Amino acid sequence: MPQQPPVRSTPTRPSRPDASMSLLTNVMDHSLDDGYAEAAARKTADGTGGMPKTLRAKLGLAAGLVLAALVVTVGAAQARVAAPVVAKEREELIDRIDQETDAADELEDTVDELRDDVSRRQREALKKSGDSDQAELLGLLSGSTEVHGPGVKLVVDDAEEATTGGDGDPRETSGFSDTGRVRDRDMQRVVNGLWASGAEAVSVNGQRLTALSAIRAAGDAILVDNKPLVPPYTVLAVGDGKRLSTRFQNSADGLYLHALQENFGIRTAISAEDDLRLPAAPSVIVRTAQPRTEKDAS
Repeated sequence: MPQQPPVRSTPTRPSRPDASMSLLTNVMDHSLDDGYAEAAARKTADGTGGMPKTLRAKLGLAAGLVLAALVVTVGAAQARVAAPVVAKEREELIDRIDQETDAADELEDTVDELRDDVSRRQREALKKSGDSDQAELLGLLSGSTEVHGPGVKLVVDDAEEATTGGDGDPRETSGFSDTGRVRDRDMQRVVNGLWASGAEAVSVNGQRLTALSAIRAAGDAILVDNKPLVPPYTVLAVGDGKRLSTRFQNSADGLYLHALQENFGIRTAISAEDDLRLPAAPSVIVRTAQPRTEKDAS
């Protein structure tokens, strides 16, 4: 029996570690598309690729580079030169604003002093013209004199977490986007309710109210006689403290304030005080009304 030649076993070639990443390997090995490669080779063969060959083309490229560098350099130089000028103008503008603000504050202080002087002269004239008790009563009623006495202290403040109004909320229609904020009409009802309950003098955040006072809104701010107020709003009312507090809380305006507290989280606190001090109001300027004389009466 013939002997079979031995069969030699060929050792198995080890697989590449990246054999399972053939797509990535192909991309890395052939990063340039064949079409692009052919176009680059054709340009190289024709002599149209790479740097310009002729002197004219080289001069054009050099001129373009010099122009671009010149534009960048000029722009940087202008910005560097203009920066101190802009900073100086800004500082001058800030100084001017500060000076004008100080001047406005001084003028406001002067106006307040002149108003106090006018009010004092008016009180003196009323005392000289007749009954001093009547003059004092007129000063109290008109708000031109300081007053003190028992009364009520009412603090009204915005809700702690006010939410944006919506879903047809009737409070949204007055211009305030926040239903948890106190509005001008709320303060109007509070003040009118205190007057109707027997208050003899009323002030809001130190602003004395008179027959000519107005409570309005400007944007989201509440104005009393054109002066903006900041919450919380402290309302002082001179009168019979306990009686005034009870009558106000039982009135329609007091119930309205209670409803704001229950429905919108507006915070309120009312207390009877033994002695409240209210400042005098600025000089009241009457432009239309004239005093009645004996000639008019006849």
